[in-house]
Amino acid sequence: MRELVRRKLSTSIEALMAMPGSELYPDDSDNVTRFLVLAREPILPGIDRTFKTSIVFSLEEGPGILIKALAVFALRQINLSKVSCRLGGELQYLLWKYFDYLFYVDFEASMADQNAQNALRHLK
Repeated sequence: MRELVRRKLSTSIEALMAMPGSELYPDDSDNVTRFLVLAREPILPGIDRTFKTSIVFSLEEGPGILIKALAVFALRQINLSKVSCRLGGELQYLLWKYFDYLFYVDFEASMADQNAQNALRHLK
């Protein structure tokens, strides 16, 4: 990515990174650094290969609520590659509440895939 931006193959992309970051995370095939794309209009990738999509969400308190949330993917045969959680809220270390968590999920699907769109619509 750094090389693409440096060579200015496109006038529509830029990278924001502190200089030490560009040295720590060079263009390496083993690099697993994630990049965030900001755009005025949605950019939907194709469905010609496996994509990893990352989402974050919170849930209301209740029995079985997490399994119900994750079931939207299982019911559509969408593989989850990572599930983790963190305490949520602005004052997360001062005002801890039960079930006040943010869930981070990586799944293997393109957002151009109607199946993935339906899963997220169902999750809402």
